Amino acid sequence: MKGIRFPGGFCSLFLLPWTLLLPSLLIPAPAGAAPPELRGQVLYQQLCASCHSIAYNGVGPAHQGVFNRKAGSAPDYEYSDALKASKVIWNEKTLDQWLRNPEQFIPGNKMGFLVASPEDRADLIAYLKHAGRATNATNK
Repeated sequence: MKGIRFPGGFCSLFLLPWTLLLPSLLIPAPAGAAPPELRGQVLYQQLCASCHSIAYNGVGPAHQGVFNRKAGSAPDYEYSDALKASKVIWNEKTLDQWLRNPEQFIPGNKMGFLVASPEDRADLIAYLKHAGRATNATNK
């Protein structure tokens, strides 16, 4: 039994482009290919959601509108005296310092968790920034 043979023109015009494209469709994208805010959302669910929420206070304060907010100032949450007394305004740099080592950044706070990986911190911060914008747009 012989295989089906296509005329040379058909193969080169139709099949060749597909044979070049097919491997790229079958090979999964690298893990880092997702946008940082999507990786951050997954990390937030894995690392932060047991204590925090974007929209409401839990064991930890809500993260809605965290960017450009003074640390320890969100309503309806009982912050540590250390956080309330700090002069920190949350932005990419201060959130990175906080997540790297909260106790070193603001001694006497109540957060007993840190994020060692710089990439994970950057992704979490991208998510917090994105989620804050999305939440603020929904509330307008």
